[in-house]
Amino acid sequence: MEASMSEYGPITAIIDAALAEDLASGDVTTRASVPKDIHVRARLLAKAPLVVSGLAVARAVFARVDPRIEFEAHARDGDAAPPGGVLASLRGGAHPLLAAERTALNLLQRMCGVATLTRAYVDAAAGRCRITDTRKTMPGLRALDRYAVRCGGGHNHRNDLGAGVLIKENHIRAAGGVSAAILAARQAAPHTLRIECEVTDLSELRDALEARADALLLDNMDDAAIAEAVAITAKRALLEVSGGVGLERIAALSSLGVDLISVGRLTHSAPAADVSLLFEPREGGWA
Repeated sequence: MEASMSEYGPITAIIDAALAEDLASGDVTTRASVPKDIHVRARLLAKAPLVVSGLAVARAVFARVDPRIEFEAHARDGDAAPPGGVLASLRGGAHPLLAAERTALNLLQRMCGVATLTRAYVDAAAGRCRITDTRKTMPGLRALDRYAVRCGGGHNHRNDLGAGVLIKENHIRAAGGVSAAILAARQAAPHTLRIECEVTDLSELRDALEARADALLLDNMDDAAIAEAVAITAKRALLEVSGGVGLERIAALSSLGVDLISVGRLTHSAPAADVSLLFEPREGGWA
């Protein structure tokens, strides 16, 4: 899987902000300990099993610090990498490589972590339904998080509040009930957007179906209630399961006949993947 830089959103702004955060006072350690004209070779290594995502972002970080740095990818986004796998090789000045290292790794480790967790959920669902993300993303990094979910085989939910009508608990309370909220949305929303409504029990589900919701979000329901919701809905609306869904539930949930399972932890709680940048021994150095 390869992406154009446009898929990452405002990547230059993201990189510049991250570099400014890390290099506001320069790199005192490198200046003090490494001769300025030293050039090195380096490798980006997977230290644990992971799904690759974000190599182009890492490349862009190094290029932003020094366009002369050579970056050769040895994997593609979406690939599974084993422990010790070489993701990329680099060549350039030691000073700019060290200046860019932490920012490049921070972004790459997060993206690989999201992709790796997503792949685990997708594998558990075994093609029976879609695994999707939510808007519970790292502020400012949503485009990267969403791309990483796709690298892991998942799908994206709405990107922002204008991308879809999703009536949730507080909308329902403010509107005066499930039916009132759906009917108002039906009158006002663009005809090109589906109307999805969150329901917490079977009574709300019946109200939402009667009001002709296009999709229903089954929030924090147990497996028995979800199975009954599938039977009641009878394909009249898309069914999405959400609400603290752990990996251990995915196999069972995906077998119940739902269309989607949305998982906030794909982007709000994915552990960073273990990736390192390691210089090769100088053996006299090279220019």
